[in-house]
Amino acid sequence: MSSRSRRPYLIRAIFDWTTQNGYTPHMLVAADYPGVVVPREFVQDGRITLNISPMAVQNLDLSGELVWFSARFGGRPFDVQVPCGAVIAVFARENGEGIMFGEVEPPMPDDGKPKPEAPKAADKPEGKRAHLKLVK
Repeated sequence: MSSRSRRPYLIRAIFDWTTQNGYTPHMLVAADYPGVVVPREFVQDGRITLNISPMAVQNLDLSGELVWFSARFGGRPFDVQVPCGAVIAVFARENGEGIMFGEVEPPMPDDGKPKPEAPKAADKPEGKRAHLKLVK
């Protein structure tokens, strides 16, 4: 039996800590993660930093496996959706304190079990074919 991810709980905790101490909470997100909906023109090197302070966003929902909110980007409204597995870090802008997850979590399929990672091209020997023999 696999347990639920602790990432959503940690995101909420750091958000609460930053706002209660008068800091500005930010999230660093892997923009290429499945299910991430962010304004692509603000993505740099596959990452986007989002200000999630109550002054910057509307309808912030940190209660589940997805972070949802509405914000303005370049003066235009945008509905943002970020799976918690895509969050790389949550921190206070003023001092950088918070939590860095470092890596994204593997996306969860509908059955609730992590997807196995696909083998990388470097993991496969080049030019070699499988050599199976039929043994009688």
